[in-house]
Amino acid sequence: MAIDLPLSALLSQVLVAFTIEFDNEFERQMPHRTTNHGATAGSHHGPWLVSMVMWSNCMRFVGEEGVRVGELEDLARTPTNLNGMERWGYVVVEPDPADSQPKPPRSEWVIHATPKGRQAQEVWRPLFGAIEKRWQARFGKDQIDQLRESLWALISQIYVELPDCLPILGYGLFSRGPDREREAPAGRQNGIRLPLSALLSRVLLAFAIEFERESELSLAISANVVRILDEKGVRVRDLPLLTGVSKEAIAMAMGVLQKRRVAVVEPDPTGSRAKIARLTPKGREAQDGYRRLSGMIEQRWQVRFGKDTIRALRDSLERLAGEPTAQQSPLFRGLEPYPDGWRASVRKPNTLPHYPMVLHRGGFPDGS
Repeated sequence: MAIDLPLSALLSQVLVAFTIEFDNEFERQMPHRTTNHGATAGSHHGPWLVSMVMWSNCMRFVGEEGVRVGELEDLARTPTNLNGMERWGYVVVEPDPADSQPKPPRSEWVIHATPKGRQAQEVWRPLFGAIEKRWQARFGKDQIDQLRESLWALISQIYVELPDCLPILGYGLFSRGPDREREAPAGRQNGIRLPLSALLSRVLLAFAIEFERESELSLAISANVVRILDEKGVRVRDLPLLTGVSKEAIAMAMGVLQKRRVAVVEPDPTGSRAKIARLTPKGREAQDGYRRLSGMIEQRWQVRFGKDTIRALRDSLERLAGEPTAQQSPLFRGLEPYPDGWRASVRKPNTLPHYPMVLHRGGFPDGS
């Protein structure tokens, strides 16, 4: 039941559900191309399909006059995959014609949206409000308003500037939070103006930062892969179905776990051709540590932010998540892809990720 999930897992499942629904609508409206799933009609030279995070950490800041490379990360409060966005056709990065330096540093170069990038901006911009209105109709306006209020009650007590999206995971699949010394300025943005996804992201990132200060493994790996494995072994090919995380992200996580001797991958002892992944004794300790530390952080937050604040947030999230399976969770009601969408052609997971696997591949919340 959702009542048994860590607070971070509840936040993740709601955020991932919002993101996938958002991405499905962007895919339907925006001409694009993909690696494995073809292109929309007449879009063989269109931009590569990317996820909502690439709006939040890049395209939202690229106005008509452009933005300097050195300014983008300060504005977004998190790095972006700028090389990817250029390669995928959303932006061009070039020296400022007004700059008199013979060889200006790249930080002084200017990012401009391409014509396709500007088209994508026009599609992205209204989608936050459109998806939230769908959620109000599906779950009830009062319920979504209560979720917003409970998220903002916590965020308003965090005096660090957090980004409006989760960061692209770094080395070891750790979340990269902002500088601890970077305090939020006076007159902070009102939570009413922030998209629901931004509110969810800020709270979840705050949890991840605290978790990862005390854990050898990232929250992304702990919550998704270590949580599922055991000492008997789980077939590697089943992990995407069991975790809601793409096979590419699973491969990255297993690389980290094997390097740190937390898990091993070996032939199936039953004789099948499948590979199994199992926890080592160190891995079992890591699994217990994930559960213990997640509970400790929630208890600390009750002291720091108020027991009523955390209880209200958990109640709101549990009502949306329900039983956290594809068959039972209300979150899955809005996740049926359009027939020609790429998610319609891949195997559907049994659950949503317990922490988003936002990778450099395009920022999709499940590492796709």
